[in-house]
Amino acid sequence: MTEQPAGGLELPGPRDDAEAQLLLRQGVIDLEGRMLDASNVTLVGSIRTPTLAGECIYKPVAGERPLWDFPDGTLAGREISAFLVSEATGWRVVPPTVLREGPFGPGMVQLWMDGDPEVDLAAFVRGDHVGLRRMAVFDAVVNNADRKGGHIIPMPDGHVYGVDHGICFSVDPKLRTLLWRWAGKRLPDDAVAVLERLAEELRGDLGEQLHEHLTRREVRCTEQRVATLLRTGRHPEPSGDWPALPWPPF
Repeated sequence: MTEQPAGGLELPGPRDDAEAQLLLRQGVIDLEGRMLDASNVTLVGSIRTPTLAGECIYKPVAGERPLWDFPDGTLAGREISAFLVSEATGWRVVPPTVLREGPFGPGMVQLWMDGDPEVDLAAFVRGDHVGLRRMAVFDAVVNNADRKGGHIIPMPDGHVYGVDHGICFSVDPKLRTLLWRWAGKRLPDDAVAVLERLAEELRGDLGEQLHEHLTRREVRCTEQRVATLLRTGRHPEPSGDWPALPWPPF
């Protein structure tokens, strides 16, 4: 999205993740509507600085619906935590995301991504795209309880983003996803290398960053999930103790 500032010149969108972070942290949010199919208050709008402009999603903490299995007021922090883990992997699964003050108080603000409208999402999620396989590993790490098809955004350049990570990082096994294609299969070598690096970072700076948004037990369980993936060397399989597929699936 572009804005028309005084003088009629269009503002460019962010060219990289650094500019995206600058826009999200410092930009003025102008809300334009609400996504009515979302279970929590999810607002969409434009965001701009004097030099950059784009579209964003804003989820205020005040609009979070209470859940029986996640503490109240923690979903935005879980979204931020998912972004931090995504960045640590280098896979850029999660779009640029920040926690900041917004029109309705503190909340998660995420850069809106325009997916490729030519992609048949129902067919795409059943494919063998490298971005989907990385997302499956990422979801196992963050214990994603709701990887619906609509939370997967294939981009025109071939990259694949995932969104809506508010119900991740439970201390109980809750992996629920459409991405079971690789269940029980050996992890690719590049995924093993990423997980080894992630294990180290969770014991260091990444772990400290996550402690700002998650409990120490939740961070410790994240470390344990990474350790399990490295020990088995395989994608997880459905446990049978929790519904394996999200509903609705899209």
